[in-house]
Amino acid sequence: MIRPSYFYDLLIKNGTDFFAGVPDSLLKNLCAYITDTAPADKHIISANEGSATGLATGYHLATGKIPMIYMQNSGEGNMVNPLMSIADPDVYSIPMLIVIGWRGEPGVHDEPQHVKQGKVTCDLLDAMKVPYEVLSENEADLPSQFEKAYKYIKENKAQYAFVIRKGTFDEYKLQNNVPVEGNMSREEAIEKIMLSADDKTAFVSTTGMISRELYELRDKHSMDHSRDFLTVGGMGHASQIALAIAMQKKDRAVFCLDGDGASIMQMGGMATIGSRKPSNYIHFVLNNGAHDSVGGQPTVGREIDFCKIATGCGYENVLKAATLDELDAAIKGAKESKKLSFIEVLVKKGARKDLGRPKSSPIENKQELMKFLGSR
Repeated sequence: MIRPSYFYDLLIKNGTDFFAGVPDSLLKNLCAYITDTAPADKHIISANEGSATGLATGYHLATGKIPMIYMQNSGEGNMVNPLMSIADPDVYSIPMLIVIGWRGEPGVHDEPQHVKQGKVTCDLLDAMKVPYEVLSENEADLPSQFEKAYKYIKENKAQYAFVIRKGTFDEYKLQNNVPVEGNMSREEAIEKIMLSADDKTAFVSTTGMISRELYELRDKHSMDHSRDFLTVGGMGHASQIALAIAMQKKDRAVFCLDGDGASIMQMGGMATIGSRKPSNYIHFVLNNGAHDSVGGQPTVGREIDFCKIATGCGYENVLKAATLDELDAAIKGAKESKKLSFIEVLVKKGARKDLGRPKSSPIENKQELMKFLGSR
């Protein structure tokens, strides 16, 4: 296994001292070490992977140095446009090192949302003509791999990628783990929201812990899963899925259970929701200021004012809840208003150690929801 400290030291020795990206479970030990070690002005946990590419571009323009961006392979899609239309050698020729966690690697068991991405991870790099190497798990091999990568980057003023397999990095726990205050857990908040809904309400939940907790809470209360769309992939897009359902099914309420990291990743979607103003839509953002599913790395969720953003985007009824009683009152107020509503829910970091995963497949989830919505 590779010590994150050793990998980081090799980066510094090769002149890379700026880091931007979105945390990933396969990279969480490296991400944690960077968070603890890099100066604040040299590390940005970005809104999405495309933003990380823009940050790296700006850093190179300002310093002439080679930056590093990191991501789960699902983030390759977010990276494609700025990488091809700004950083590519045919455009501005911005050198950078790209570190990609290989979820869904063929032959390695993973969750269904990662299978397709795992199959095409290297193909996408080939299509973009970004040379890459699968990082060795043997530290003795790293100097030569780094030498090859940086030789290419410097000679071509271009990008080079390291693809990271599961289990490559040795354990490292985040030391600078800033506590996030909260009077309720995310699961308690979801339970309150779930039980407040009538039998016709459709739920769309974002990727990660939120969907997993909603699934288990249905089991806890002997409810079926037909009314829930578990957005197990596509981080940041649950709110738009919910918007389209709400616009087409005006006779039923639609609750979107969003996370702060997911909402920030595709925040432009809030402007679209606010412009359409579906009166049957309640958009919940469960804000714990962290990417909880991939190691608890911080987001800026607790540093921004979601309610002011929602108001500015055109949501008509905007509320905040920090306790279960406040959440209960906010839900009742949103229902009574019969207007497009936004509720920011302040929750603690963390989840149950024994939290499971959905037992049904995404296709089964889709089919059951469409039957519930009456579209098949």
